[in-house]
Amino acid sequence: MQSSNNILANLPEGLRGKLIECYNKIVSNYAEHKWEPSELNGGKFCEIVYSIISGYLTGSFPNAPSKPSNMADACQALGKIPANQGLAGDRSARILIPRVLPFLYDIRNNRGVGHVGGDVDPNFMDATAIVYNSSWILGELIRIFHNVNTTEAQDMVDALIERKHRLVWEIEDVRRVLDPKMKVSDQVLILLHTKPSWVNESDLLKWTEYRRADLFKTRILDSLHKSRMIEFDKIQSRARISPLGVSEAENIIVNFLESKKK
Repeated sequence: MQSSNNILANLPEGLRGKLIECYNKIVSNYAEHKWEPSELNGGKFCEIVYSIISGYLTGSFPNAPSKPSNMADACQALGKIPANQGLAGDRSARILIPRVLPFLYDIRNNRGVGHVGGDVDPNFMDATAIVYNSSWILGELIRIFHNVNTTEAQDMVDALIERKHRLVWEIEDVRRVLDPKMKVSDQVLILLHTKPSWVNESDLLKWTEYRRADLFKTRILDSLHKSRMIEFDKIQSRARISPLGVSEAENIIVNFLESKKK
């Protein structure tokens, strides 16, 4: 598994940094049920991805993303570039990704997100489409640029995700859940939710300030593992949140934010 700092490192930083930043905003806003910001960042994500695949196919990356005058036409034009069997992921870059981008971009422009007059208000369904299609695109880019299979690409996508939300405060290498009354098991879910790849047991212990390491393992991590909220790897002393745990963590986050509004 590559370090997250090395993933897509062969792209100009003006593209790589914007891509990862935008993707993380999509997933963070989605976690807080902020449908409109999540969908708006989906539009920006499309513009960045278009700049990347256009540069890849033509052999010259721009230093920063730009917005095509017509996304659908621009993506269609990519498909007319002659096939190059010697280029890794040629069909995905020319055909598959450019077919997904206009769909995502249209949600931003014509579904009540990008401007007044859309026919559908920002909602869970559209935001979900943005999140999952963006994840697929990012996985494809990683698969193309690193010559890995889809499973490895997904692991790299997970390594890049940093879900930022107001319930977690980060300072240097420490993360704190900003609700001291929250159950430790819930704090663990929230902390794992911010980084949906493997997290060391020792880090979770430090971040929650649980009093005893042995009880933290048996009462907290083992319990969450048995309920399938997390995967607890005892051999390597690490934990990772499950899809069930993600849903539970997001409910905790939303309930916390709603309580602060009252």
